[in-house]
Amino acid sequence: MTMDWDNWEPKERATLLFVVKGGQILLIRKKRGLGAGKVNGPGGRIEPGESVLEAAVRETREELGVEALEPSLRGELRFQFLDGYSLHCSVFLSPDCVGEAIETDEAIPMWTPLDAIPYDEMWADDARWLPGMLEGRTFRGEFVFDSEKILSHSVRWETL
Repeated sequence: MTMDWDNWEPKERATLLFVVKGGQILLIRKKRGLGAGKVNGPGGRIEPGESVLEAAVRETREELGVEALEPSLRGELRFQFLDGYSLHCSVFLSPDCVGEAIETDEAIPMWTPLDAIPYDEMWADDARWLPGMLEGRTFRGEFVFDSEKILSHSVRWETL
């Protein structure tokens, strides 16, 4: 599938937020919704009238009970699925959080050493951009999926 990314419009907009501190990253095992069972960062859909940053902080609070401190935008992801679903995702990185991560109806928290991130339990795209983001780089990525399989992708390392 060839994509015209210049004229692409997502059906939904969402966020991801990764807290990284003390050599560990706060991940979740998602309990429901798109990607249930997979490991990912906390995040979700943007509510009407909410900024992407507000959504990222709210979703992290709702999914894990922690308040992300000083999150910064690190990346933009665009996903097109063969079934017609499309998603634009803004990716944030936070150096700390307040509170202790707790299990909720949506997610199980996982503080994971940076050298032990379980990419084999995550979406296939994560291994293509998350390591670079953790090295301090910013990025834009486009991915075409057939269910959970990447058909095509591009990741550009750049200033946002």
